[in-house]
Amino acid sequence: MPSMHKSPRLLVAASVVFGLIGTSCGDDPDSAATTTGGITVFAAASLTAAFTELGDAFMTEHPGARVTFNFAASSELVTQIGEGAPVDVYASADLSNMTKLTDAGNNAGDPVVFATNLSSIIVAPGNPMGITGIADLANQDLIVVVCAVEVPCGKYAAQIFESAAVAITPKSLEENVKAVVSKVILGEADAGIVYETDVAAAGAKAEGVKIPVASNVVARYPIVVTKGAANPAVAQAFIEFVTSPLGQQILASYGFLAP
Repeated sequence: MPSMHKSPRLLVAASVVFGLIGTSCGDDPDSAATTTGGITVFAAASLTAAFTELGDAFMTEHPGARVTFNFAASSELVTQIGEGAPVDVYASADLSNMTKLTDAGNNAGDPVVFATNLSSIIVAPGNPMGITGIADLANQDLIVVVCAVEVPCGKYAAQIFESAAVAITPKSLEENVKAVVSKVILGEADAGIVYETDVAAAGAKAEGVKIPVASNVVARYPIVVTKGAANPAVAQAFIEFVTSPLGQQILASYGFLAP
């Protein structure tokens, strides 16, 4: 797992977050003592950096708890859960895959949206191809990659292309958003559609080209304790931490927007 940036960014938008989100489960002096044991969290690939830091912070607040993550496309994760994979918490990058989970009765409560995100065009540093917007991606000389349509980032890309009335022929359909980022960073693609948070996570290795709000799609991230959770108490405590002021600060520091 790559190293993650830490506390300096945790000051981002703190006043806004504190006004929107309820108190942390850690405010209960007895919670750290009673929240013990391990949980497995299945989370969308775009949450990799933020949830890794969230997991570390949660375990600091609850020393008796352990969190193990499985990051992949939301569609792949919900399929694994349906096939009986052991998991305590599911966090999706869209509502439709969460609906698949709940329709199958694999939830132990009502999902809660904990963050939102926007899509962006990712390009190489310096934007060598001079891409200024979605219309430029129709250039057949460009190597454009997106996620497969069943993956949230691919579904959002298709909606963006339709909204912008632009016909795009991707050179490849990737299994998750991190694969799109990798192809651009490695020079195997000129551009791709990812989340704004992925562009931020790429740092100096890539740049982003904003997609106008009129053509963009708001990605909503829901989270829930699964029906088969082996440790539902810790699973619920983790969700409460994600929606707590500190959890929201961490998400905001990675570019995620308020629910």
